[in-house]
Amino acid sequence: MNVLTEYAAEALLLIFLIITFLQSGLDKILDWKGNLTWLIGHFSQTPFKNFVPALLFILTVTELAVAILCGIGLVQLLMGNGNNMAFSGAVVSCLALLMLLIGQRIAKDYDGARTIVVYFIPAIFLVFLLQ
Repeated sequence: MNVLTEYAAEALLLIFLIITFLQSGLDKILDWKGNLTWLIGHFSQTPFKNFVPALLFILTVTELAVAILCGIGLVQLLMGNGNNMAFSGAVVSCLALLMLLIGQRIAKDYDGARTIVVYFIPAIFLVFLLQ
């Protein structure tokens, strides 16, 4: 059977995560100051207020790691070499989304938290497919 048709859902979900996290990670790098300024205000009334730069750095590294893992995983999957990297990318994407979710909930940005769930559903479904 053709690998692409056998793993079409997994490949499409990996592409979705690559686009999502590569764009987000690169945006944080290319507009670090703008993102940091906005986030400092967003978390000014939370326990995270003194840790925003460190948390932004951790999130940026995590998002870029997701994009890299999913990219390698996509190639690995399509070449018929297993799904270890794809699975790792999917799991780390869920962890990144959970980091974002806790931040939004603590900041009491419930609309933002709801948006994170929209991304979490396909990510957790990919974990399920790759298990």
